[in-house]
Amino acid sequence: MSSFDPQHRQNNVAGHATVTLYRISQAIALLLRDKGQKYGLSPTQVQALLFLAYARPNACTIGGLADRLGCTSATASGVADALERKGLVIREPWPQNRRTIMLSLTANGVAMAAMVDDGLEELETVVRELSEAELAALLRAARHIEWGLAEQGWIKVYESCWKCHMFRPDEHPNDPLRPHHCAFMDAPLQEADTYTECSYAVPLGELVQ
Repeated sequence: MSSFDPQHRQNNVAGHATVTLYRISQAIALLLRDKGQKYGLSPTQVQALLFLAYARPNACTIGGLADRLGCTSATASGVADALERKGLVIREPWPQNRRTIMLSLTANGVAMAAMVDDGLEELETVVRELSEAELAALLRAARHIEWGLAEQGWIKVYESCWKCHMFRPDEHPNDPLRPHHCAFMDAPLQEADTYTECSYAVPLGELVQ
């Protein structure tokens, strides 16, 4: 049976919820398309800019972009090419391995990312209308769905250090430049990096077995 079939959904709460999520995803795509059109960007280019604005620098490669966009490396490279032609992105060899090409925003790219950063504001406005209990329930349910899809390989989940089981705040009090610690990398972290998104994060309360 298909979740798109109204008869199937009539007595199937999971099917009804699934189609509701599908409709929300359609709205998100339209929001990003509308925001991008104002600046001559495709929805994929908007997503790429926001990924480069908020992801950990070592994740900002063609492979990392492909993971975030859910596409092939060739497609991600095409997106990067388009943004590079617009003067929004530059490619540079990674100092630790010059065969790996890093992507970073130019000054114009940073400014453009800031202009499209409110692409989900309309959605958040509606979400904020929920009660505190409803918000907590929604978040739990959404995270369950998110991690279920991640385990199936459909999406890559990124989180900041402060919501990660492997983050050890202030573990190096004598190192003012890198006072925190990442248990995954077994390495100290500077404050600025703890607020960026990392693809290796395991959110609190959601340990992966």
